[in-house]
Amino acid sequence: MRIISVTNQKGGCGKTTTAVNLAASLAANNRKVLLIDLDPHAHATLGLNIKSDLSMYDVLSKLTNKKAKLEEIIQKVGDSLYLAPSSIVLSTLEQELAGEIGRESRLWETLNDFKGDHAYVLIDCPPNLGILTINAIRASREIIIPVEASRFSLEGMDQLMSIINLVKDRLSHEVTFNVLVTNFDSRLRHSFKMLERIKSNFKDSLFSSIVHVNVKLKEAQNEGAHILDYDKYCRGAKDYFSLSREIIMQETATASSSLEKKMKEILKQELPKITEIVFSISAPEAKEVHLVGDFNSWNLNKDSQMQQENGNWRKKVSLLGGKYRYRFVVDGTWIEDASNPAKELNPYGSLDSLIEVKS
Repeated sequence: MRIISVTNQKGGCGKTTTAVNLAASLAANNRKVLLIDLDPHAHATLGLNIKSDLSMYDVLSKLTNKKAKLEEIIQKVGDSLYLAPSSIVLSTLEQELAGEIGRESRLWETLNDFKGDHAYVLIDCPPNLGILTINAIRASREIIIPVEASRFSLEGMDQLMSIINLVKDRLSHEVTFNVLVTNFDSRLRHSFKMLERIKSNFKDSLFSSIVHVNVKLKEAQNEGAHILDYDKYCRGAKDYFSLSREIIMQETATASSSLEKKMKEILKQELPKITEIVFSISAPEAKEVHLVGDFNSWNLNKDSQMQQENGNWRKKVSLLGGKYRYRFVVDGTWIEDASNPAKELNPYGSLDSLIEVKS
């Protein structure tokens, strides 16, 4: 379950528009998505035309007389798309949590107890850096920061970065963030100037997808629908669908990274059990010497050839702990290791040399 917060304390940057339409686009890609409206203004809830007696306040508050679990307030919006609604009373939670220990982790604890099987959880944060936003950052592993291609949109980013670093230092919780350029007006030269500035500032953490100015996005909100239901062929729908594909592509990278990490852990556990043994025999007149034994199924081939240096033939073999029989084959003649007193009779009436490798 990927938990992603959509946040920016500056209003009008397309934060809720992004949360709603990205959630819908991920759902259109057959991903089960839960959108959590953590904004007391409840714009995501209103923008999807959802009405409910219960809200996130009843999940996070200890004072509510309608205490509920997260799964009890979730409303189905469409195929694979679900919403945990908000309400204006959520604004009182900041004051309610002010004196509580662990107030920054209330949402994180809620999601840890959540029994849903959603592939994605998107959190629409309030347009400020208060306790609700900190809760969202603490509960997430990833953050999407919608930024307009304008000078004022970049102001205040330092404050958001400070909060992210504060959560990292105080709560030992690290998140990755990606900047999303929104409300991009390709008719203005200034937009391209600001885009280059944003690319320069966030080149390593910038989505390649860009959300262009599109009146259909606002119309969809006013109609209580996400853009794919309202007009799936418009520019705004294509932009958010492109963003969803870019995020889904990260699943492969994340899976590869997890697999690589797991393989390293396995190797770290297994490598100490392997011991390198150097076998050697003095045969200055020999033209070809092989090492065969239990460890290579007694196969005489190119891999069993030993390397000669000044009349001494050597071969390094990595072995797990255990007992092994082996012999040398010198110019076609099978012989035991004369320098090793440990020997055992084989079924053919000759002697095999023995070696024991300790784990």
